[in-house]
Amino acid sequence: MAEPLRRVAVLVLEGAKPLDVGIPAQVFTTRASMPYEVRVCGPAPGLVTGGDGLSYHVAHGLEALAWADIVFVPGYRFPDRDEPLAAAVEALRAAHDRGAKLAAISTGAFALAATGLLDGKRATTHWHYTRALKAKHPLVTVDENVLFVDEGDVLTSAGAASGIDLCLHILRGEQGVAVSNHAARRLVAAPYRSGGQAQYVPRSVPEPLGERFAATREWALRRLGDPLTLEALARHAAVSPRTFSRRFVDDTGYTPMQWVMRARIDVARELLERSEQSIEQIAAGVGLGTAANLRLHFQRILGTTPSEYRRTFSRGV
Repeated sequence: MAEPLRRVAVLVLEGAKPLDVGIPAQVFTTRASMPYEVRVCGPAPGLVTGGDGLSYHVAHGLEALAWADIVFVPGYRFPDRDEPLAAAVEALRAAHDRGAKLAAISTGAFALAATGLLDGKRATTHWHYTRALKAKHPLVTVDENVLFVDEGDVLTSAGAASGIDLCLHILRGEQGVAVSNHAARRLVAAPYRSGGQAQYVPRSVPEPLGERFAATREWALRRLGDPLTLEALARHAAVSPRTFSRRFVDDTGYTPMQWVMRARIDVARELLERSEQSIEQIAAGVGLGTAANLRLHFQRILGTTPSEYRRTFSRGV
């Protein structure tokens, strides 16, 4: 029997930004590879005036939040000036109390903060509005230097593009890395950017060096089964290890060797989901040597074991 579809509501508020609305609606749209159903809603069915010259005709009102397992709140204009509609704030609280996961894209974080659900927690928003979010909601710990923050049942992200990262992060946690990577390929997006990656690099980055670093990451991904050292990566990029380490953290949010380990674990995850290889074979193939080593890093990074992960995410291969 087919698993029931996970239910996703996208709440369109006055002044909603078109990219912010479109990202979760497109990422989670129902298809063979995506066991989700999406409803785009507003304070009431009908026309909602958006930002940037667009408006939205939504089929659903706030009752969609009582239906949903995940609620996305896209960013909207003037969040520092305008209060979100009280009925929408109450509906978000009620959805959370019922067990729904709430996720804000960009300035949608202001609507989540208005519920009080971010008090005492970390959150982020578009870098242009981080100071305003701190001033308006002083009980929220605002982190302006990250792409997204996962507080379990409440998640926030920076500008529109980081909404893709947030959606892929949620997908990875719910459906496994293979489904997330498939969605990333469909979107022509990076399959994984660390939530800890900076929203922007506050200085000019020479483009040729950026291209070399991207090429080095691709080179490393094709050689995860081989020994990969900082020196080897820096040598491929034709820079010093010190320069490579510093710039790599700016680009990815990870040190080079943390990134390599994450890449190895992600490949191991996909093999656990989609292949019948033994854990020992997978460990050797991704460059971790032994099953014991794979178990150690799997537990440290994901908080579970390879066997348990396979039982949870195996697609019946």
